[in-house]
Amino acid sequence: MPADMNDYFKKRKPGSSANDNNGGNSGNFESPFNGMGGGKTFGSLVIIGILIALFVMFKPFTIINSGEVGIKVNMGKFEKEPLHAGLHFFIPVVQEIIPVNIKSRMIVYSNRSGGAFNDVRHKSYSGQEYEGGVKYNPAITVKDKRNLNVSIDIAVQYQLKPESAPQIFATIGSGWEDKIINSKVRKVVRNVLGQYSAEEMAEKRGEINNLIETNIRKEVDLQPNKPVELLAVDLRNINLPKQVQEQINQVQMAKQMKQKAEIDAKSRAATAEGIAAKNRIEAQGEADKIRIKAESQAKANKLISDSLTPALIQLEQIKTQAKFNEALRVNKDAQIFLTPGGAVPNIWVDAKSKAKQVTAVQH
Repeated sequence: MPADMNDYFKKRKPGSSANDNNGGNSGNFESPFNGMGGGKTFGSLVIIGILIALFVMFKPFTIINSGEVGIKVNMGKFEKEPLHAGLHFFIPVVQEIIPVNIKSRMIVYSNRSGGAFNDVRHKSYSGQEYEGGVKYNPAITVKDKRNLNVSIDIAVQYQLKPESAPQIFATIGSGWEDKIINSKVRKVVRNVLGQYSAEEMAEKRGEINNLIETNIRKEVDLQPNKPVELLAVDLRNINLPKQVQEQINQVQMAKQMKQKAEIDAKSRAATAEGIAAKNRIEAQGEADKIRIKAESQAKANKLISDSLTPALIQLEQIKTQAKFNEALRVNKDAQIFLTPGGAVPNIWVDAKSKAKQVTAVQH
């Protein structure tokens, strides 16, 4: 096909030699591309279409999402600077961009199901399957210092530093998590737990958790430039041998019973002290009541004593004598005995009574 399609169709117009040879039956035929601005425009569209097809076929771009960085590889060589979130272009075949997840990740060592982490599932670049950013490994089996098997459930949370991603992939590769995290965790857990007996593990769980976290952090930080940040270590469960667990349960039950007995004894002692205190308070109150009454009586007697003048006593004697005189009128045989010193008579005897009853009148 000629480069300019118009030239081709002009040659086929009436009057040309080619048309004469064909009997002039081409008539007034006109190029269908004249309305499109000529053959140059058509050629440009063809080229653009080819470029678009190649663009779609090779896809020389990638999108780095939030929580990721991109590592550009030029002919097998990793660039040192990571690519951050956004649209990035590369040359197909020659270059490649690897997206790497830099969100916090967690490895859970347990024989139990994932439970709360089974909502989101994806694969990391290394091909390891994760659920919601959590990878599940079997529980770690260790031996205590008596050579008994103990199973440990533990969770380790960590995060790859963005600026360290190219270095990690260049020096360690896509399996960096197994080399930096998984192997270190298993090594540290076995070393730490091997120093304790199964019974001590149950009693010193907090101490053990701190030792494991400290030693894992040291091991992870030994990597050049500290490419991984350890966020947390959680010792979730220590699965002891059945016989050991039964012994521990019995000991704990005995301790609980002893503690209960001590609490009951303290409660009874407190109750007894309360009753004794109450009795002391009541006795003190009664004594105070008697004392106050006696003091009041004494004050009253003193007031009476202070008010007894000789004239008042003489008046009282006269009143009493009058009463005896009145009694003598009724019983003339009555005998009156007077106290020495002219005091008011206080004894009288009825002479008529054969039984001689004596009545004492005290004032």
